[in-house]
Amino acid sequence: MRVRRGLVIALLAVCTVLVSTFTASASPRHYERYVALGDSYTAGPLIPLQRLDPLGCFRSTLNYPAQLALRLHTRSYTDVSCSGADTTNMTGPQSVTLGVNPPQLDALRPSTDLVTLGIGGNDYGVFGTLVGTCPGLRASDPAGNPCQRHFTTDGVDVIEAQLTQTQANVTAVLAEIHERSPHAKVLAIGYPRIAPVSGTCPDVLPFADGDYAWLSSVEEALNAAISGAAEKDGDTSYVDTFTPSLGHDACAGRAAWINGQYYQLTAAPYHPNLSGMTGLAKIVYAALY
Repeated sequence: MRVRRGLVIALLAVCTVLVSTFTASASPRHYERYVALGDSYTAGPLIPLQRLDPLGCFRSTLNYPAQLALRLHTRSYTDVSCSGADTTNMTGPQSVTLGVNPPQLDALRPSTDLVTLGIGGNDYGVFGTLVGTCPGLRASDPAGNPCQRHFTTDGVDVIEAQLTQTQANVTAVLAEIHERSPHAKVLAIGYPRIAPVSGTCPDVLPFADGDYAWLSSVEEALNAAISGAAEKDGDTSYVDTFTPSLGHDACAGRAAWINGQYYQLTAAPYHPNLSGMTGLAKIVYAALY
């Protein structure tokens, strides 16, 4: 009888531990106060409806932070992302058309418990340089890689060489986020794929054929810089959007998450469309849970 009673007690103890473990895993952290920081790949230029605070940031009410906040049922949600922002605009104001976007980190509070940061692509003008230069070089060598050659000096890719400093810049921003919001879960968001793994679509993405792979390599290097910053920080999680956006590049037609070279009523050139923002919101949500 004593042995049986001991076994029952032992089984009850094991069950209690299992139930407690299951309950803990089934009750994920609930985020109450979310702040979104970033550039145009966060803001969502031209995706309806555009906010007016200020208009020049081209910040959408349906970008991935807005959709994420809706999924999370946050008590408060602050999006201060702004098109054209770089890491200097995290601590300094950004002048835009018809206004000024205050330093983005000023939106952080000690009570902030979730922060997403999508920044780095505009440091040293990397993104603008690529889309502003490469299409114009395509005619000189449509089947080659004229843009890659243009940005290679003495065997060194000057675009990718700048990304070492970009990593340091993002690392510094992350440290400041932790200083201002010490209890927040911080996510560093990578950039989604623009070019396909194979094939071309020059009417949509007017790069020379050989520059498609180079464009992807620059994106991968940029994402590696952001991932490296998160790793060096040690208290930030990197969210890879490049890998899961496979098949949703600018050449993917109706499945595309990225707009091509032309302005659309619902998306800026070379930027995420509404489907892209929805896809990104799902990726970031999955990274939290």
